[in-house]
Amino acid sequence: MPPILVVIIGLLGLAVGSFLNVAVSRVPEGRSVVRPRSACPRCATPIAPRDNIPVVSWLLLGRRCRACRVPIPARYPLMEALTALLFVAEALHFGRSATLPAALVFTAGLLALAACDAERFLLPRRLLYPTLGLTAACLLTAAAATGQWHRLGVTAACAVGGFAVFFVLHWVRPAWLGFGDVRLAGLLGTGLGWLGPWYLVLALLAGSFAGLLVGVALIAAGRATRQSRLPFGLFLAAGAIAALLAGAPVVHWYENLGGPGPYATGEPLTTVHR
Repeated sequence: MPPILVVIIGLLGLAVGSFLNVAVSRVPEGRSVVRPRSACPRCATPIAPRDNIPVVSWLLLGRRCRACRVPIPARYPLMEALTALLFVAEALHFGRSATLPAALVFTAGLLALAACDAERFLLPRRLLYPTLGLTAACLLTAAAATGQWHRLGVTAACAVGGFAVFFVLHWVRPAWLGFGDVRLAGLLGTGLGWLGPWYLVLALLAGSFAGLLVGVALIAAGRATRQSRLPFGLFLAAGAIAALLAGAPVVHWYENLGGPGPYATGEPLTTVHR
């Protein structure tokens, strides 16, 4: 991918990250992400365009509202910078492929959902369903562009499979998983199924293991108990993004170890998702 396109995608990531901040703040409260215009939550002063430049404005303002000087949470620049960083990483990883738009949409939605879960222990349907629909639409376009229609069948199977497994876990022990995590598993199957079912398995294992490690560490530090809640959706989202960007070597190694995998066509793995 030409460097100028990578830069453009990075700038797009900054803009998308700014929008995700609005969504994370408003959607859980049932407010519109369009109106009214952004304003300071304390003094209600509308944010001027010069104070709404991703990351830069936060630094120039000294991390405080221009009007009332209340501190601006670090989540705002972090979301913008992380979205831009992941967009650039995915642009470099997937290149100018039909898969890239779906990966960007999928990642943006996961970041918003992860932030909501971390702050409120909530995975809003008003964020999850649009992410699911837009990701599926991008994958449908990718199938039409590449002629790889069979991948849509694998994607659908992974979405249903992820949802079904987590639904059973929720039904057996509701205290383990909220139903938002069940819906999220279906979204992960949609976003990763295009690459192959082992990407979904890797994401679920990585997210679960990360959540377990964090839980054990918090208990050992005396900052949590076995009854404490953890934002499991945050760890699942992190596992999915990790699988998206770094899962290919692991999946390739496993398929070579265990024999031909579901996409063993004799082609290099890179042709599957780049």
